[in-house]
Amino acid sequence: MPLKLPNYKLLFLLACIITIAVNNAQAQDIYAAYRQGWLKKAEEFKPVLQETIKKPVGIVKITKDTAAFQGWKAINSGGIAQLYNSSFNKKNSGIVVDFGEHLTGYCTFTLKTLRGDMDAPLRLKLTFGEVPSELATPFDPYPGSLSRAWLQDETVTVTVLPATITIPRRVAFRYVKIEWLGASSSFDFGFADIRFNATTSVTVTPPPLAATTPAIIKDIDRVGLITLKECMQTVYEDGPKRDQRLWIGDTYLEALANVYSFKNNDLTKRCLYMLAGLANDDGILNANAFELPQPHAQKSRLFDYCFLYNVALKDYVEATGDKQTGLDLWPVAKKQLDIATKYTGEEGMMDYQKAQKEWWVFFDWKDGLDKQAPVQGITIYTLNQTYALAKLLGKQNDIAWVPALAKKLKDAAHKNLYDKASGLFVSGVNKQVSYGGQAWMVLSGVASKAEAQKALKALPSVSNAVHPGAPYMFHYYVAALIESGLKAEAKEALTNYWGGMIKKGADTFWEVYDPTDELKSPYKFFPVNSYCHAWSCTPVYFIRKYPEIFQR
Repeated sequence: MPLKLPNYKLLFLLACIITIAVNNAQAQDIYAAYRQGWLKKAEEFKPVLQETIKKPVGIVKITKDTAAFQGWKAINSGGIAQLYNSSFNKKNSGIVVDFGEHLTGYCTFTLKTLRGDMDAPLRLKLTFGEVPSELATPFDPYPGSLSRAWLQDETVTVTVLPATITIPRRVAFRYVKIEWLGASSSFDFGFADIRFNATTSVTVTPPPLAATTPAIIKDIDRVGLITLKECMQTVYEDGPKRDQRLWIGDTYLEALANVYSFKNNDLTKRCLYMLAGLANDDGILNANAFELPQPHAQKSRLFDYCFLYNVALKDYVEATGDKQTGLDLWPVAKKQLDIATKYTGEEGMMDYQKAQKEWWVFFDWKDGLDKQAPVQGITIYTLNQTYALAKLLGKQNDIAWVPALAKKLKDAAHKNLYDKASGLFVSGVNKQVSYGGQAWMVLSGVASKAEAQKALKALPSVSNAVHPGAPYMFHYYVAALIESGLKAEAKEALTNYWGGMIKKGADTFWEVYDPTDELKSPYKFFPVNSYCHAWSCTPVYFIRKYPEIFQR
């Protein structure tokens, strides 16, 4: 006999079945049909690293100097023969070898016996530093919020001489401090050689700048190119010292600079495919990814980075004409727009407070930065850029609703965030004025050209304006100056900010730079900062894209 149930139990059972079906549908991988193909294409475009043997240029002494960056300066104290022609012992422990440039790769050294028989192991410590202060600041007790192991100090024990040792860890540095930790008094030993196998995926040399380019701009471009070269490994790394991985925000800015310099567009393609292949099952991108032991994502949802993936894809298709890659990855770009629709309020304002509860909303390493204006601006910007991508791919019908939504958000932003009295855009309940807020209101088109110029010109005189905390946000500020037609101001801002790092001895551009606080660290310990960081390389993009502004 068929089972007879009361009506309310039938309804309950039906509801349970529907709930299970919905949950199963939500748990399904929406990219299942594409994911392996995307990862396979990413692997196809993996570059062969270029390897170059580098030798040290001399010995330096790290000296305290209050006028130097972070209070320490490297002073030349002789040739490398000092290391090769003498015994290495407790007396000369702490010698600092200078390779003369920032390098990424693997260090190899050869030790030799000078006297007696090696009757016990010897032990050395090598500390690699991108800047002098890393070699002068005690690492322990470690106060930082990131892993202590990011600091590049390596202990090596040797039991037989002669010996050639390659440190297995990849390091990024200019200086290496060598310390004697222990050896028997029955024998003497010394260094026969020290060399470095430097790696990068860069294969070309960009053309020189115009002869009319100011010297400081040439220096900024040179250091920007080195920064980019060092970060271009088998993916666009954020930093070769730390974090050594693929981040969307850094990739977007590296790709911009690459188009106007090294033109390794296959690396951009590889990164775009890899990020897509490692997206979450619901289609939303992860902010960063690792290559080894096999490509995998760190489960991190970063609001603004998901949006910037779309912009990076659009810029790639525009720069290369590679519409097939754009079409392959269109489902990913389209899916990221769900973020915009989810947080758009009825009146057209983004619910940024809800977004901040559910996402990492970044924009800058700046405590106290209110995110309302930046969130509103980047959402409008992404809607417009994604629609531009759709037009390149003939996919306008897929997102025909986007222009109307972008206009709704734009009108709402102008109504709610523009202060007519001051001519500035404000953010949040406290009406905060920030460089980031103005930049994103300009780049999104919320501000008219006249309003943009008025706001950006007024900013330097606003005593409580929130300044950028890192070169990452400063990039968008310079971009906003150019977008608004303030060419002289853009040149001055780039020259003063990145030129400030040059004047403080930068070999590569730093992850964090606050001219008023050289020891600033988001990680509570400045030696763990990255001093060769991808998002800081974008002067290369500005200088080479806009020669009429920067090369005269």
